[in-house]
Amino acid sequence: MHNDMGYFEEEKLGQAYDSGLIKRLYPFTKPYRLLFICSIFMVVLITIIDLSIPYITKIAIDNYIVPQLEIKKKTGTINNDGMESGYYKANISKKSVREIVSGHKHLFKTDDASAYIKTEDLYLLSKDDIRVLRQDDLNGVSGIAVFLFAVVCLGFAFNFIQVILMEYTGQMIMHDMRLRIFSHIQDLSVSFFSKNPVGRLVTRATNDVQNMHEMFTSIITFVFKDIFLLAGITVLLISINPKLTFITFTLLPFVVFASFYFAGIARDVYRVLRIKVAEINSKFSETIEGIRIIQLFRKENENYRRFKQLNHENYIAGIKQVQVFAVFMPVIELLGSAALAIVIFYGGGSVISQNISLGSLIAFISYVKMFFRPIRDIAEKHNIMQNAMASAERIFLILDSRDIIPESVKTQLPELKQISELEFKDVSFSYMPDEPVLKNISFTIQPGESVAVVGPTGAGKTSLINLIVRFYDPTSGSVLLNNVDIREYESAIIRSKMALVMQDPFLFSGTVYDNIVFGKPDISESELENILSVSYCKSFIETLPDGIHTVLSEGVTQLSSGQRQLISMARAIAQNPDLIILDEATSYIDSGSEQIIQKALFNLMQTRTSIIIAHRLSTARNADKIMVLNKGRIIETGSHDRLMEIQGFYYKLNQFYNSK
Repeated sequence: MHNDMGYFEEEKLGQAYDSGLIKRLYPFTKPYRLLFICSIFMVVLITIIDLSIPYITKIAIDNYIVPQLEIKKKTGTINNDGMESGYYKANISKKSVREIVSGHKHLFKTDDASAYIKTEDLYLLSKDDIRVLRQDDLNGVSGIAVFLFAVVCLGFAFNFIQVILMEYTGQMIMHDMRLRIFSHIQDLSVSFFSKNPVGRLVTRATNDVQNMHEMFTSIITFVFKDIFLLAGITVLLISINPKLTFITFTLLPFVVFASFYFAGIARDVYRVLRIKVAEINSKFSETIEGIRIIQLFRKENENYRRFKQLNHENYIAGIKQVQVFAVFMPVIELLGSAALAIVIFYGGGSVISQNISLGSLIAFISYVKMFFRPIRDIAEKHNIMQNAMASAERIFLILDSRDIIPESVKTQLPELKQISELEFKDVSFSYMPDEPVLKNISFTIQPGESVAVVGPTGAGKTSLINLIVRFYDPTSGSVLLNNVDIREYESAIIRSKMALVMQDPFLFSGTVYDNIVFGKPDISESELENILSVSYCKSFIETLPDGIHTVLSEGVTQLSSGQRQLISMARAIAQNPDLIILDEATSYIDSGSEQIIQKALFNLMQTRTSIIIAHRLSTARNADKIMVLNKGRIIETGSHDRLMEIQGFYYKLNQFYNSK
């Protein structure tokens, strides 16, 4: 299991480089910039519609519902309060209006085209008379209502189009980003995976990429919308009443301070939260992979306690996130309510003193409420942005990883039609500095030769194989293929000429057929039949429910270790390699299965160069040459009979295993 739950990128978490991250995210959005432009255009239209609704309401109130009354100064009429009376103006070109005016001559004053009635006298008329008198206002209200409904429907259509555009764009960006991460991870060296748990990498490619989704689908366009909305509202508020706008905006510095203060706290919380989610995923993955060991050593309770601690730390981080929002949102609401109270106090007094109209005040209140919504949204989206940035940090730390096997920079690479000779020339290797695993290894393997490598556990046998297939490069010295340094070839070309059968074979989810033809999908029926025969897979595959097309479940529990090993050998034969490498291929197999596998191995190694990492020395006896490895050095070389004759280290190993 992985004991180190620390993450290689945590040392960089304190750096704030959002602008740099956004620049690095731009290439993912570049193929879809036209869709972004269309979406932003839709946002502009939606913003205009949102801004128009309160203003349309103002027009309806001021022009039709509560119209501005004319002051008839020429009459010199003074009401009881000492103020000039307001008069409602009626058009007497209509017969119905003239009839009302004729019936109430004492209430109306007329000129050539209009009749005027005091506001306090207007309501002395009957409801029907008022309705007739204000028919133009009723028609205006109806027209405004229809127009407003049309505007709302248009806004709905624009919103629908904008959401579709952004969801499609966001999904495509996530699609490209996952492919980029997956492709990059496949190119990383084996050493990278030995240092990073599976759960962590899965979290980067799933959870962290998903966290970017909302940023691309909503934040980018809604930030534009909120900015446009704030600018538009500010202009409209000033146009309605500059003095009231200035008084209301005295609260704005407090809003800005609160937004940035809580945004800074939120970023730290989101960083911790992403770490804890990754650690939980890693722990889950580790537990599932090692469940047999956990149960065998009865470590369920201890493992549970460790997970409980991780889960509690994640809970604490989640609670801190909730606390940030629990304080921030009410603070913004409080400031918004305070601004609204200021508007009602000063604006209400202005309406009473007739400095502004009632419609203007209602529109002003609507715009103030609308003004605090984008501020709240910007702050909230900023918090989501911090979550996305925390995920982006981790995604790019993987994409920035250069833990790869370097390819040759030469423009003309040597061809490798067939492996004819393999040579190690004074090779030393270490996984960690100053801790050598192999020391000054030199040997040559000729075409068609079978070489067994034996030695105690930890002698460096598997490390030798890692250098041959170029999972690692030597610390010093050279590995040569056909007298050319292996680093001069393209790695894919080298591996296409080799096949590796490991002691614990890995089978992919899918069918048996998929696993056998994994590296050679263009195999004919006759070739497949021959592969199954020489690998001794045919007999047990025929017993499977769907034969070679049987779907293997995760973990391949329906197959025995021997059957899985035979399938891996069939996969190696299908590759038709020049060099076969067997890494203790029979170490996990019972003696009954070993005989079948030995026959498959014999067929596999026919006419091919082969290297056998042997734990059971019986596997090494028939090799043309045996190399004895101990503490990273080759201490003996020769055939089985020759090594037994000199009674050295190999002889003692035989004596030890035979005595068991």
